[in-house]
Amino acid sequence: MHTGEQYHKFILNSPRDQAVRDSFQKMALDLLPAGADVLDFGAGTGIDAKAYAANGHLTFVYEPSKAMYECLEQHCRDEIASKTIVAVAPPLNCKVQAVTANFAVLDHFADHTQLFEELSRVVQQGGFVLASMLNPYYLGDARYGWWRANVIKLMRHGRYAIPSESGVHRFAPQVVARAAAPHFRLERLIPRGLGWATHLYMFLLFRRL
Repeated sequence: MHTGEQYHKFILNSPRDQAVRDSFQKMALDLLPAGADVLDFGAGTGIDAKAYAANGHLTFVYEPSKAMYECLEQHCRDEIASKTIVAVAPPLNCKVQAVTANFAVLDHFADHTQLFEELSRVVQQGGFVLASMLNPYYLGDARYGWWRANVIKLMRHGRYAIPSESGVHRFAPQVVARAAAPHFRLERLIPRGLGWATHLYMFLLFRRL
């Protein structure tokens, strides 16, 4: 488990993770209207937040891990000083056009119903939530015993949990979509088709109703 500066260096030097991050950032920035405010939920060390701020978006950050946030403070010190990046804590007292949650932040929740209820008070009508979550159908995980042991649960219930320190869960997209309703609808899902077998992450775009 990487935390703080270790995670920051690891993620920046991983070509696979960097490709995922680049795709996520591009999707988020393409969707954001010029000058729109954004909340980076589970901001980690601030890599995405820094990119949003650099593109003219006032960026609120929520990061519950002390180690991660301390690294964020260093990585984004200029943006924090200029107040283009602003830290928030629960209850989330900001109003934004979009919420982003990159690299499986939402996989740490056992149920998303209460979270989407809270986010509905943060995201303006017509705005969006964009999340990258672990793909439960990724065949690269089939080599692991925990994946094979949970296939039946996934097919029956659309979800399963893996016993671990981080408490990571896997969800079928429709399970998350049901939790998001009635405040959000699932508007876009990536990948499609054969991509389900080859992509570790899936991107889910929810539109605020």
